[in-house]
Amino acid sequence: MKGNSKKSTAIKLIVFAAICAAAVGIGTGTGLFGSVKNVFQDINLSGKSILSIVIMASLVLAATYLICLILSLIKPKNHRGRTVISITTSLIKYVSAIVIICWGLSLLGADVGTVVAGVGIIALIVGFSAESLISDMITGIFMIFENQYNVGDFIEVGGFRGKVTSIGVRTTCLEDAGGNVKIVNNSDMKNILNRSDHSSRAVSTIGIPYETDLEALEEKIPAMMSEIFEKHGDMLLSEPVYLGVDALADSSVNLKFVAEVEDKNIFSGARMLNREIWLGMRRAGVEVPFPQVDVHQK
Repeated sequence: MKGNSKKSTAIKLIVFAAICAAAVGIGTGTGLFGSVKNVFQDINLSGKSILSIVIMASLVLAATYLICLILSLIKPKNHRGRTVISITTSLIKYVSAIVIICWGLSLLGADVGTVVAGVGIIALIVGFSAESLISDMITGIFMIFENQYNVGDFIEVGGFRGKVTSIGVRTTCLEDAGGNVKIVNNSDMKNILNRSDHSSRAVSTIGIPYETDLEALEEKIPAMMSEIFEKHGDMLLSEPVYLGVDALADSSVNLKFVAEVEDKNIFSGARMLNREIWLGMRRAGVEVPFPQVDVHQK
């Protein structure tokens, strides 16, 4: 793997060097660099121009902060609205940086239009070297329009499962149940499993002793499930369901229960089921078994 990675890096460097050499040759032959040089000869680096740039940058940054603050105060009820606000905030920050650069050059006396046209070939070089950056941005735009996921959705990508906290022009941030934040490049958001499209199931497996009267216990289970649903209706989307005997284990008969929950409650729901069913079993006179060894002596 290391050898392949080094080989790939070397190939990219060679290609990039070849593009740079070609660009320099074309620029020299067409007089590109001479025209750019003439443009920058008019730059005025006086104290007044520098002070103007500082004031301009401060105003742009203040306006950007104010707009982002106003957007953060908007609390849409649906995930789609949160996504639009998240990516708009990210886009505004990029635009403000471009405005500061172009306006700053203009205040210094440079012809911004000529500079932009003259460095087009340089932008082409940067485009080749920043292929992943462009890929992240384009992929992010397509994902937003295709509505693959939104801010607030619970998704799984690359083995990481979490809630989408923000979507930017380049990256998407996910936060798992433990508060860990993973930042993923948009171009790496592949094979996404959006778990917010449907409800999830909290699963509980409870063992009972082999000597338990299973038929008598099963008659009590419906009332037990109704009681759990009444007690935890804020977490459960429907009444828990008893699926039957899941396994005949070494020291117990394992019974399986499931309940419909939102994906954010899939783990807490399972813990709650384990607790409530175990307490219900004890009230029904059934003790949860533990491993035992029977010794037979002749």
